Amino acid sequence: MAKAVFHKGQRVYVKPVATWAVVENVNPQWVKGVEEPLRITYDTGLGRDFQAHELAGEEKDQHKPDLIELENWRVLRAVNRLSADARDPRHPYPGTFPVVVTDAMDWGGWRVPMAEYDREPTRVEQQARVFANALRLMRVARELTEFAQDFPHETPGQLLDLARQAEMVLAAIYHDPLQRTDAPASAAAAE
Repeated sequence: MAKAVFHKGQRVYVKPVATWAVVENVNPQWVKGVEEPLRITYDTGLGRDFQAHELAGEEKDQHKPDLIELENWRVLRAVNRLSADARDPRHPYPGTFPVVVTDAMDWGGWRVPMAEYDREPTRVEQQARVFANALRLMRVARELTEFAQDFPHETPGQLLDLARQAEMVLAAIYHDPLQRTDAPASAAAAE
């Protein structure tokens, strides 16, 4: 006896044709005196009916990887050709400025205006290192939070406090800023 694996309107991959299609009709083949169909074929509009083993459905539960799992941020040095202070000894790396890149092609990420870098180069260099290592810190915070949740009785009190703080930091990072529940700072200052 056969059971329907796919339903009408479902998008399926048709293996013999190597293309995606939509199931237009589910065609059961009945035999007199039997309560269930003997065989089920699927009409996808590609010229013939296909059996279930010739089709593959889309995976509904596709795990979308987190930013922490996918990306690897790093500091890349760019040449500061326009600066008159290219040889200025107060710059930590004369003639260059930091760029935190977030992809393999070295062009996406965080950049700082040249005027801001010239004003406080040490501070900008430190910010670049913080940004580049932010994902590693997020991983540590996530692991600490998971450890405290898995072993609540074995975790010391001070470590539980740190885990709560790490959880609040991660919540602030993943919180959608468009769904604010608190009053804006300007409204609070006006009162």
